[in-house]
Amino acid sequence: MSLQWFRVPKDIVFGEGALEYLSTLEGKKATLVTGGSSMKRFGFLDEAKKQLEKAGMEVSIVDGVEPNPSIDTVVRGGKEMAEFKPDWIIAIGGGSALDAAKIMWVYYEYPETKFEDLVAGKFPRLRTQAKFIAIPSTSGTASEITAFSVITDTENHIKYPLVSYEITPDIALLDAALPAKMPAHITANTGMDVMTHAIEAYVSTAATSYTDPLAMEAIKLVYKQIPVAYAEGSNMKAREDMHNASTLAGMAFTNASLGLVHSLAHKIGGELGITHGLANAILLPYIVEYNMKATDKFAEIEKQLEIDDLVAELKELNKKVGIPTTLKEVTEVEMTEEKFNEVLDRMSKNAFADPCTLTNPRQSSAEDVKEIYKVAFYGTTAKNI
Repeated sequence: MSLQWFRVPKDIVFGEGALEYLSTLEGKKATLVTGGSSMKRFGFLDEAKKQLEKAGMEVSIVDGVEPNPSIDTVVRGGKEMAEFKPDWIIAIGGGSALDAAKIMWVYYEYPETKFEDLVAGKFPRLRTQAKFIAIPSTSGTASEITAFSVITDTENHIKYPLVSYEITPDIALLDAALPAKMPAHITANTGMDVMTHAIEAYVSTAATSYTDPLAMEAIKLVYKQIPVAYAEGSNMKAREDMHNASTLAGMAFTNASLGLVHSLAHKIGGELGITHGLANAILLPYIVEYNMKATDKFAEIEKQLEIDDLVAELKELNKKVGIPTTLKEVTEVEMTEEKFNEVLDRMSKNAFADPCTLTNPRQSSAEDVKEIYKVAFYGTTAKNI
């Protein structure tokens, strides 16, 4: 018997003013986990704290989660929580804050946890001391809905996608007022991350009748609304649609998994520091082109979007939102040909070994992965791989 699962948080709370839901929680203590200063600067951290205090809770804050959260950060957060002993862990911010908080939760409840066990998928049973709420500030990672967390081993320059249904949040709290404050380039990177989640989940070898409609709806919403959200940051209809698309795509990929785009993005992010969403956006058209030989589901996407060439449309969508079409054009980190070639062999082997490779629609190899990296760096075609 081959059983499959479809699991998402017990509750998804969404709509205008959704942060007020925090005032209805029952408990004595809550810890807020956040990243840089944006949640504080825009007043959302204070608002969350106020709503929790309305519920009669004492509140602590674990902040300073970096863009690529490290093992040291999650262990530190777990220790701080162990001293405070919260009943609720509430992550508020971008995907990094949410991902980090999930693993802090593990170290809070089980301080002796070995990171290598988590990498191997050996997670302890959580909720012995706290429940978990995720409040995303970006419409992108969908960490609020998923059983995934990406943590970086900074010593070895490897990003590890950690997977367990234990770290699926109890409640996802969606308030479009938070992503409405995102700058345009973050809107672009996170929005194309949503498109990547949706497309990879749709063509995954583990896709089901439960995940396909969610993935397709997310694809349609992003295709229509990401140019609007990018150009008109305060357009709340576009923001709400993108926020919902992110969660829908998350519901799909946390159950159907992903593919080579994420495998390659994880490793180039770990090696060269490129932002995850940006790496996904650039790699996506090339890997769609590579995968087209293996499935007719891309043709279904073209039919639903009423377009003729998905690869060309994805490249055009990247251009519309200011994303370069090749890796060599990236300016946020030093992406020189010399640096790229220096890590290419190791990066290709590690990407092929990434768990996301398992559900890619086309069987690949480390050599194929190396060639895909090269075509995405130079902007050539993946048709010949």
